[in-house]
Formats: sequence, C-alpha cells, structure tokens
Amino acid sequence: MSAIQLAALARTPEPQSMLRRFLALDAAVTGGNALAYLAFSGPLGRFLGVDPALLLALGAFLALYATGVGLLAARRRPPALGVRAVVEANLAWSVLSLAALALWLSPSTAGAVWTVLQALTVAGFAALQYTALRVRQDSSD
Repeated sequence: MSAIQLAALARTPEPQSMLRRFLALDAAVTGGNALAYLAFSGPLGRFLGVDPALLLALGAFLALYATGVGLLAARRRPPALGVRAVVEANLAWSVLSLAALALWLSPSTAGAVWTVLQALTVAGFAALQYTALRVRQDSSD
C-alpha cells in the first residue's frame, strides 16, 4: 500500500494523524467487541456456538486491550515500541483465532464465519498500523 493510498484511507496526509486514527479505530472496534462479549455472552455464545464463559473472559481481556490501544492513540506521538507491540499483538490474535478454529473450537457456522472475519479485520488493523508507522518514520528522516 502506498503512502498516498494510506493517506486517502486515513483521510489525512499527515503521518502522525494516520497512525493515531488507525490506533483509535482499532481501540473503538475492539472496545465494542469487548462490550458485546461482556454484556451478551449468553445469547452470543449460543448464536456463535461457543462457551459463554469464554466470551466473558475474552470480553474482559479485550476491554483492557482496547483501553491500552486507546491510550496509545491519545498520545500526541505514540511511541514506535508501543505501536509495534500493538501490531504484533494483533497479528498474534489473528493467528491464534484461526488456530483455535482449526484445532479446538467447534463453533456454529456463524461462529466460524465470525472467527475468520474478526481475524482478518484484526490482521488488517495490524497492516494499517505497521504501514502508518513506517510512513511516519520515513517522513521524519
């Protein structure tokens, strides 16, 4: 993805704003997911074909993670090390989601589709954040 394409997607040509927007979007989507898992673990568990206790635990984890990513996004200049940690955590989440689906989860069809879609979404956040970080670093050289 070129810097121009990334700027268009972020709706700003400023590398710092791009990075902060992609982090904030990640925090918002993750936070929404966390709230849904925490508030509706029973009905969602039945619909997705997964244990509601698993959704509660994931919801609590995701709430903490979203808070951390949101705090990082709120910084005027998010530190590269923190951004890299978010990128790596997002990639790990994606891989573990797909591995769980293949190896030990037995969700409903909706749950399998949801697992793949959220893994791809999180990997997309990682790609956007990594690329925005690279653009920021290249522009500061």
